[in-house]
Amino acid sequence: MGPSQKPNVCRRLSRRALGFFSRDAGVVQRTNLGILRALVCQESTKFKNVWTTHSKSPIAYERGRIYFDNYRCCVSSVASEPRKLYEMPKCSKSEKIEDALLWECPVGEMLPNTSDYKSSLIALTAHNWLLRISATTGKVLEKIYLASYCKFRYLSWDTPQEVIAVKSAQSKGSALAQQAGIQQPVLLYLAVFHVLPFSLIGILEINKKIFGSVTDATLSHGILIVMYSSGLVRLYSFQAITEQFMQQKLDLGCACRWGGTTGTVGEAPFGIPCNIKITDTPPLLFEVSSLENAFQIGGHPWHYIITPNKKKQKGVFHICALKDNSLAKNGVQEMECCSLESDWIYFHPDASGRIIHVGPNQVKVLKLSEVENNSAQHQISEDFVILANREKNKNENLPTVTASGRVVKKSFNLLDDDPEQETFKIVDYEDELDLLSVVAVTQIDAEGKAHLDFHCNEYGTLLKSIPLVESWDVTYSHEVYFDRDLVLHIEQKPSRVFSCYVYQMVCDPGEEEETTNRSCKKDCNNLKF
Repeated sequence: MGPSQKPNVCRRLSRRALGFFSRDAGVVQRTNLGILRALVCQESTKFKNVWTTHSKSPIAYERGRIYFDNYRCCVSSVASEPRKLYEMPKCSKSEKIEDALLWECPVGEMLPNTSDYKSSLIALTAHNWLLRISATTGKVLEKIYLASYCKFRYLSWDTPQEVIAVKSAQSKGSALAQQAGIQQPVLLYLAVFHVLPFSLIGILEINKKIFGSVTDATLSHGILIVMYSSGLVRLYSFQAITEQFMQQKLDLGCACRWGGTTGTVGEAPFGIPCNIKITDTPPLLFEVSSLENAFQIGGHPWHYIITPNKKKQKGVFHICALKDNSLAKNGVQEMECCSLESDWIYFHPDASGRIIHVGPNQVKVLKLSEVENNSAQHQISEDFVILANREKNKNENLPTVTASGRVVKKSFNLLDDDPEQETFKIVDYEDELDLLSVVAVTQIDAEGKAHLDFHCNEYGTLLKSIPLVESWDVTYSHEVYFDRDLVLHIEQKPSRVFSCYVYQMVCDPGEEEETTNRSCKKDCNNLKF
């Protein structure tokens, strides 16, 4: 079945004005986004490059905000011209922000302060301070000193918008200790907090005595995931570990006596003691072996994706049921391609339970369904496939006549990610507009040209294609964001030079498009980073 006929934009606007959706705010929002999707995908809509800038420090993007100089400077990308929201005072190298997450107000919860209902940046500094910064003014609203016994370096969501995990750098042990053969007992630490208001759950140590030679560990949705160099992945319940091994409940801002020292939890120099120390092997929830620790869980019902733990199996993916480890029917997915870069696979972020498998010349969207007459088993089948726009190479298999008149047939095959052929580089999902965005690159003469395509998430139909004006070097690192009416391309060049290209939707550019674009670029170049 094809897509059903939907009302046009004028009809939707008329119905909205008459209050047809006033009883359900969610319907109004979905209607507004449906209107925006129709505008984005219509033929006359253009995406214009309104701003280009360069920086010697990494550039980050989050929900309409572009961050420069280790999050010290924030520029809004929502306005027709870039507008600096704030610039925090210059700081020493030890005070710079190393990682950050954007927190947005949860729906239906009462918060202690009115400022808590506005977006905040949760930031981790190089000298172990956890900060909550206003996302609009750059003012520091809260600060917590973590500890002095380790170096915290990474921020991640355990439960999105609710619980954060702060991970330390992994301890390699001092050179003298390694020479003496002394094993370092603690490999890394995980500090876990509820956010807004900040409250401490605890700091957990991952030690070698209990877990062995761990290469990495992280928290996700209440699960402690521990990884090993052998490819082994083990899962534990963080709640069960907390209940069994927490030595003392700690509250931020309260006095505490620990190890003969008294101080205030979360304030310097006392910080936060490590209050979750595992003394015995915790109950194991799940264990699997996968090449390079590649392991994902998703689908309905729960399934997981791994690559068999052998080098020759690279590019082969097994989709198995979580409850009994049984392989799904057609659960071995292998994209028959010959390329320098390997294909990749992941569960679709739209919570449909589908799977996206991306190769150099095709994007497969797979669905998980019950096997007919056997509800206990599930099967993998193609929902739709997006193919790269390629022409058959005319020079393939052409005969050659030698000087003696003998005819010789040449037979050769190009790589599937040959730069002179259209190749998929990035696939992402815009959840509010329900569109798949696909970046395709082709090498033309000496430079690469890229375009961003919007596909219907339900059927895979191509709805819109946007050319990117800047050249695309496949040897550089690239990030592309599609956020409602904005497209943003961040490029990392050699010698740590970062470039940012901002495109905005223009429904009717008119004859003065180029003049306006040049004027805007001239004004925007006055912003220095």
